[in-house]
This record gives sequence, C-alpha cells and structure tokens, in this order.
Amino acid sequence: MKTDRNRRAFLISAGKTGLAITAGPALAALLAGCETMGQITEVGSNIAASTGLISHDQAASLTRSGHAVAKTFTDITPEQEYYIGRTVGAVILEKYRPYSDTNANRYVNLLGQSLAQVSDMPQTYGGYHFLILDSDDINALSAPGGLIFVTRGLLRCCRSEDAAAAVLAHEIGHVQLQHGLQAIKKSRITSAIAIIGVESAKTFAGQDLANLTQAFEGAITDITKTLINNGYSRSYEYSADQAAATIMGRLGYDPNGLADMLMEMEQRLDPGGLGFAKTHPDPAARISSIEKHIGRYRPVAPPSSRQARFEKALVRI
Repeated sequence: MKTDRNRRAFLISAGKTGLAITAGPALAALLAGCETMGQITEVGSNIAASTGLISHDQAASLTRSGHAVAKTFTDITPEQEYYIGRTVGAVILEKYRPYSDTNANRYVNLLGQSLAQVSDMPQTYGGYHFLILDSDDINALSAPGGLIFVTRGLLRCCRSEDAAAAVLAHEIGHVQLQHGLQAIKKSRITSAIAIIGVESAKTFAGQDLANLTQAFEGAITDITKTLINNGYSRSYEYSADQAAATIMGRLGYDPNGLADMLMEMEQRLDPGGLGFAKTHPDPAARISSIEKHIGRYRPVAPPSSRQARFEKALVRI
C-alpha cells in the first residue's frame, strides 16, 4: 500500500531501518524508569529460588543486578526514547497520510531544525524530524525522541513565519520536557520487570515473550492514546507554550506569534471536532497564560523578506 511505503520511507529517514524489539534486559531497560525495578527483581529472584528454578546464589546475583539496573535506568535513555518514538510515529502515520509537497516539508524541517538547535534539548538520539500531515484537522503531534507532525489544517492557522515557528516550538517543548514518555502507565513498567525478575535466569520463550511484547505495546498505546484521543494535561500544554516562547525568543522570533496563531485557530476550530479542540485547552485560556510570561499581546510585524519566504513555501497549504 502507498501509505505503508510512505510510512516506511519516513521511518527510514528518522535513522535506522526496521524496529528491533527484543526480549530480556533490553526490553526491561526500554520500559524501566522507576526505583521499584530493583525491588521487583529481588522479589522475583526470591520466588524463583524458593521454587527451585535457580539457586540462592543466583538469586542474590540477580538481586544485585536488578538494583544496579534500577539505578542505571532511573530515566529512559535517549536510545530507548528513540525506539519508542519511532513506533509512536508509525501509529500516527496509520491515522494521517503524509503531505507530499517536498518544498513545504523542506521549509518546515529547516524552520523546525533551527528552533530545535536553540532548545534545551538540541540533540536527540535519532535527531529531530518534521513532517506535514495531509489533513484538514487542526492538530500537531510530537513523538518521543523528536518526531514532530503538523497538519495542513494547523499550518493554515499561521499567518506568518513567527506563528509557524510557534507551532513547531510548542511541539519541541513537549519533546524536551518528555511529556510523551510520562504518559506511560507505571503498571506497564512493573509488569515487565516482574517477568524479568523471575525469568532472567532462563531463556525467554512462549508466554513470557508474549507478555513482555504486550507490555511494550501497551506503553505505545498509552502515548498514542494521550496524543490523539485525550491530549496532555493543561499544565503540560501551558509549560510547552512557555518553552515555545523561550525557544522563539532565542532565535529572534516574536513570541506573540503564538498568540497570533491561537487567535486564528479559535476562529477556525470546530468546538465539537477533533484535533486541538478536543486535546488542548481553550485558545483564549492559553493566550491569557502566555501573556503572563511575554507581556500584553501586540501584533506580529515580521520583516518583509521573512514573510515572503513563508508565503512562498506554504502557498499551497
């Protein structure tokens, strides 16, 4: 199918080909990120020893390893975040078709890369990648690790490059604050680590592998459900707006571009529709919040050369 080819091409451009999901410590590390990992491993090891699956010496060794891994993976590593983000990106591209205008995508990538370089997280394991989605929905989505998607509908709400920069900087803010990863339910982590604790002295197979794979899939579902269906909390959205204003200012863009975009969006949004109307706070509330950080709103007056560049790149959006 054409969608499959487009999705594959995009994921290849994000770094590596194929999705490697392996059982054992690698998957445990992928899902782990809490202090309970060592405790769960200890419990699992003791159970395994008491039932004769492993010796008490092996149980002690596993317990020491579990606590060491718990310390090491207090946070998900950039590489693990990258693999999670690629999978989330693939799910997003099951729902939305990529927009095929090469010039428009090149422009959005150049703008996004420039903003990312002045953010608090200028580098990710697989790098930042930006893609326009061929949809009239007013929406933007950011997968962990730096895969950022924006719909044609949302770009139509941007009347200047400063406004377009605000959209991308907001999504970069979600990435640098790791809001997507924080959507993973802790039960996913503890379930996977409980299996690891008992089974790490044996070879993974059958139901154990299936359970670990299910835990990984559940983690991806947690993130995509938040992004597409539920949206982030109001506090997350406001903090991403604040991050966007900071990022824009560092690159010389007017943070009022964010308010400009939100005002235009408010005129276009269907209150009962999908996209931002469903997953984001009311635009007026966001404008009020951002004004506390950038001062009272004033219209954006971009340089003529910048405006001409913006209009040329997105003329067909």
